[in-house]
Amino acid sequence: MIKKLMNVMLYVEDIDQAVDFWTNRLGFTVKNELDLMENFKGFEIAPEVASETTLVLFPLAFIEKYSPEVSRETPSLMFEVENIEETYVAFKNKGVHVGELVEIPDMKTFNFHDGQDNYFAVSEAVE
Repeated sequence: MIKKLMNVMLYVEDIDQAVDFWTNRLGFTVKNELDLMENFKGFEIAPEVASETTLVLFPLAFIEKYSPEVSRETPSLMFEVENIEETYVAFKNKGVHVGELVEIPDMKTFNFHDGQDNYFAVSEAVE
């Protein structure tokens, strides 16, 4: 039986740009570098070293060649933060393209994209 969600795989056009974005702009850590066939590289990243669930970045060209049956659509991901206003300003200051910070029932949220037209969201619960 399934125990937990271990990884979310993201397929990106430019692996170096993606690693730079997630680590240098968002503060993620590279937990593992994956040596793939034909000199392709993948990277397992996480917000913190101790994070149980990680993102695994794969070059889109690798997936198209070796796993063409896999959907290449970007999953819709929502990240939780403790201080969304601070995170919003920090993202903007690091040059991350962010959407409007909005409050909806029970949460504040905004979206951002990684420079490769993949959009993600950030939220904080409000009482």
